[in-house]
Order: sequence, then structure tokens, then C-alpha cells
Amino acid sequence: MVAKTVIRQDVYYDSVALMNLSSKVSEVDGVEEAVVSMGTDMNKELLENVGLNTKESDKAESSDLIIAIKASSEESYENAYKKVDELLNAKKNNEGLTTKMNPKSIKAAIEEFEDANMVVISVPGEFAAREAEKALDKNLHVLIFSDNVSIEDELKLKEKARDKGLLLMGPECGTASINGVGLCFANKVRKGNISLISASGTGLQEVMVQIDKLGGGISQSIGIGGRDLKKEIGGIMMLEGLKVLEKDKASEVIVLVSKPSAKSVEKKILEFVKSMKTPVVVCFIEGSSEEVDKVGASFAYNLYDAAKKAVELANKDIKIDADKKDNVLKEQIKEAKQSLNKEQKYVRGLFGGGTLCAEALATLREHLDGMKSNVAKLEEEKLSDTHEYTGNVLIDLGEDEFTQGRPHPMIDPTIRLKKIEKEAEDKTVGVILLDFELGYGAHENPVGATIPAIEKAQKIAKENNREIIFVGYICGTDKDKQDLDSQTKMLQDVGVIIAHSNFEAAKTVAEILG
Repeated sequence: MVAKTVIRQDVYYDSVALMNLSSKVSEVDGVEEAVVSMGTDMNKELLENVGLNTKESDKAESSDLIIAIKASSEESYENAYKKVDELLNAKKNNEGLTTKMNPKSIKAAIEEFEDANMVVISVPGEFAAREAEKALDKNLHVLIFSDNVSIEDELKLKEKARDKGLLLMGPECGTASINGVGLCFANKVRKGNISLISASGTGLQEVMVQIDKLGGGISQSIGIGGRDLKKEIGGIMMLEGLKVLEKDKASEVIVLVSKPSAKSVEKKILEFVKSMKTPVVVCFIEGSSEEVDKVGASFAYNLYDAAKKAVELANKDIKIDADKKDNVLKEQIKEAKQSLNKEQKYVRGLFGGGTLCAEALATLREHLDGMKSNVAKLEEEKLSDTHEYTGNVLIDLGEDEFTQGRPHPMIDPTIRLKKIEKEAEDKTVGVILLDFELGYGAHENPVGATIPAIEKAQKIAKENNREIIFVGYICGTDKDKQDLDSQTKMLQDVGVIIAHSNFEAAKTVAEILG
């Protein structure tokens, strides 16, 4: 066994790029653990947890690059270390960018890109607010991908942005598409006349994807961060986004998306919607149609419904039959029900998308008893332990406890692979529900990386005289780089039941187990 930790002083790389890099290095033969990260306190704590910290790494500054690798042999270690340098150099030279065009500060970036009007910030959370304020002072719109920004700093930044007539998207803004350019995690979709504002990353992705699949197109997609509709923030950026889009002639329909919000903030948003001339579709997960109907907006019961209503409003000639049943899917559900034994009563949902997990919970609670989740808002549904549990359980693997110092499961699905095998060992589990996200920033082959775990789980079940049913949904379009068709075929080849939307995936589970 070989374990070495190397420090490179004053060498900065983007955290998302390093997460992707760590995932690829971990795939080198013989590598048991690979952490390539900046020397922040959180990352140093991760090193300690996996036994790769040293006296030197403990003293590392947040501007220092840490390369920590544990491998089965010296040869494996050397191969992995070479892989790090290959990937770092490839990143530096990607798309023809030279060191000269890789500015180290916002000031330098402005000097290099004089026409830029937006900055994307992906630095350790402790520095993100400071850098965002610098950008606002330069009259730049800001997208903060970073997490671990205090809610006090978020309020201060959003108030400043509002007063300057700028957008402050985030913190923890995972998705946006501005003027056709996808930012962070975003899918490639056709252009059109529908715009969105979302306090949810995967919620925004799902509605964009479904609009594209239904024949519609996107003008603007503004992510505002998951806390914008909390009482402490007051919906500042959703309101600013509405003001911007109301003036945008290309935005003929506007869709609002959020996980459960503060009622006082929801009321404020709807009051503004009431004054607007542009048609608005409101999809607040677990929300009520009554208040939305009062202000003349269209209430969407789920993310697919939001896309459907938006497309119909934007294209008067299109009428979508949402109740049309897929005969293949109906037959698969029937066969799945018959293949389960009496003990197999429960579903385990392992999600990369937090809002997709929340939507599945809202859908399944109407059909299955005792639902539990780590994204639940209702006290009786809250999951106290995400490692030991029984019954019907949905887990968002993108929550902080799983991602501190590690790549998000949309970047690196490793953490989910182990859980898939564990769920298969539980004789009470009948269905495992999985989501897969395609697009910019996501894993280059999310289904391919998951297939071995699915096959191992199927083998575990068969060895115990059981069948285990997999239901999957791929959030992506035929224009995404991962190739939707090939991702779909890989799931079909191992017998996964594939739904056309996240909502349909949850309903499929309900029909199998209900």
C-alpha cells in the first residue's frame, strides 16, 4: 500500500474542475482513494477523515493545491500522479485557452475580457461573498456556484445587486442558461420564447428538458439559489428576475420553480405576478393552486406539468395529451408487480437531484405509507439517519453530509454505487429508483458508471431467490454531449424501467408497489 500527499503552493484551480479531476484519478487501476483539492479547512478535514492528512497538508493554505493518493502499489500511485498532471495541463489548455487568458482575479478578468458583463464565482465559500461584492462594484451580474456562504452575506449581496439593477444568482446556484449559454449544470436545449426563474437547480433542469422534449424552446433560465424564497431573503432575486423578464420581448411565457417556500414570501411573489401582463406558470413543490389561481397565473402540480402548461401557453397550436399511456411502460409495470414477493414492499430512491427527490416524495406520499426522506419538510417524514433505515426511503445524495469535500453525485456517482448494492441486500426492497442528469458539468457517462452496480444488485437479489426492480429517469436532451439515446439503451439492456419524466418515474414506482 502506498499513500502520499503532495502540496503545491500558490496554485489555484476551480473547485468543480478539481472534483471532476479527482473522480477520473480514482478510476486509475489500483487507486483506493484520490483527493485533489484546494487547502481549505473543509478539504483538510476530508483528508483527515480518509487518513491522508500530513503535517504539511494540515498547514496548507486555501491557495495551495493538495494532491493526496492512496494506491495498492508504487506503480499504481505513479500512474495516478501522472494522470493528475495530464488532467491539470489539459484543463489549462482546454479550448485553446492559454495561461495569459486565465486571469487570477476579477480585476484581471475585467481587463482581459472588456465586454464581459457577468462573472461566475466558484471559490471556497469563505471567499465567495468577498469576490461577489467586488464583481457587483464593477457593475457585473454575478452567479455564485459556491456553497457555504452565510445567509447574512447572501442578503447583503442581493440587496446590493437589486439596488444596482443587477442579478445575483446564488449562492449554490447550480444551473442557469443566459442568452443560450448554459452555466454550471445545464442542458443543451433549443431556443424559444419561454423563460424561467428557479430557486432549484435540478428543478430548473427538469423543466427546461421537458419543454425541449415537448417542442418548446428557452429564452432565459435564471437560477437564484435555493434560499431565495426563505423568509430571511424575501424572494429578492425572484422579484428582480420577474422585472427583467417582464421587459424582455423574447420572454412570452415565464415559469417560476421552487422547492417549498416561506408562505409570506410566496404571497409577495404572487402579488407581483398579479400585476404582470406576461403569462406566468407557478410550480412551487408542495404548493397550493388556490392562491396562484387568485392572481391569474397557471398552477403546475409538478415539474412536467409546468413544462406542459408553458409550452401550451407559448404555442397556442400545441395541445399535449398528458394522460396518454405508454403501452410498453404499462406492460413493464405489470410484469414488475408479478415478479416481487410479498416481503418486497418498499422503494429506495437514490437521487443526485434534490428537487427531483422532493418531487418524488410529494408524489409517492399519496400512494405509499410511511415515506421518509432527508429533504422532507414534514416532521413525520424526516429521515433521522441516512445510513441505517427501514421502509420507504428517498435520499438526496447531493446534500451537504454527502458532498463535503467530495464531488457532487452528478459529477461523480461513486457514493451512490455503494448504496445501490446495499439496498439490494435488504429483502424488503422491491424497487430502487434512480435519476441520471446529463449536460454541461455532469459526469461524461453517468449511466455507464452505474451499470456495474445495477448488475451486482440484480445478482445479489437472484442469489437470494428474489427479483429487484430498477426504475430510472434520465434528465437530458438529445442535444446533450452524453448522448441521450446511448444512455437510454444501456439502461434498457440491463432491464431498467425507464420513465419519460421524474414525475412519471415516481408514479411508476407507485403503480408497482401501491
